[in-house]
Amino acid sequence: MSADIPTIAEASRAIAAKKLSPVELTKACLDRVHKFEDRLHAFVLLTEERALAEAKAAEAAIMAGGPTGPLHGIPIGMKDIVDVKGLPTTCQSKILQDNIAASDATCMTKLAEAGIVLVGKTTTHEFADGGPSFDLPKPPARNPWNTDHFTAGSSSGTGAGVAAGLFLGGIGTDTGGSIRGPAALCGIAGIKPTYGLVSRAGVAPAAFSLDHIGPMAWTAEDCALMLQALAGHDPRDPASASRPIPITRKRWAPASRVCGSA
Repeated sequence: MSADIPTIAEASRAIAAKKLSPVELTKACLDRVHKFEDRLHAFVLLTEERALAEAKAAEAAIMAGGPTGPLHGIPIGMKDIVDVKGLPTTCQSKILQDNIAASDATCMTKLAEAGIVLVGKTTTHEFADGGPSFDLPKPPARNPWNTDHFTAGSSSGTGAGVAAGLFLGGIGTDTGGSIRGPAALCGIAGIKPTYGLVSRAGVAPAAFSLDHIGPMAWTAEDCALMLQALAGHDPRDPASASRPIPITRKRWAPASRVCGSA
């Protein structure tokens, strides 16, 4: 598939310059979802109506007063072990199909405050553990570069979705390689943050001493922009670090990328 979806940094600059509409960007991502999802299985749940509504709200706010930051109006995917209020958190398990989140995970709250557009909940291994299985509610995600191949996991849907241009960035979790593996096999960037930098509150646990929440996107620059929004102390997470967060540079240079075919 030819990637005509920009990086977060590219889109952010274009949106700020009013050369790119968040609605047009979101529709372009959704067009790719409709074109490729039946082969990629990146989503457990597509939130198309919500995404379009959030994109319209972001566009209106940006036209009125400019973007609040580099993530304002950017389409994002959320791994399905992360709570999003009112949506199922299934952990890709049959036993949690009716598990509706009562509140947002802290990472979701922070991204919402940054103005992101939620495209959907992305595929994972069951309870973010083990490997791909074909007897779960949804099929395992496939690698966009070659759909006969594996994405690694467990942040498999986020890796596939970013690589295929279904959204510009997404949340992964890493206990034993679940951000780093899909980033490597899908040819994108991913950051396993320093322990305690990003709150894990509202995310299904795997191993308390090893769990990390982090960004996945096309470039390290994009991951840094997401990490800036995600980082910070959270009393809901007892391991959350209470210390100042370094500020990334305010200006970012153009980034380019290549996407293969599926």
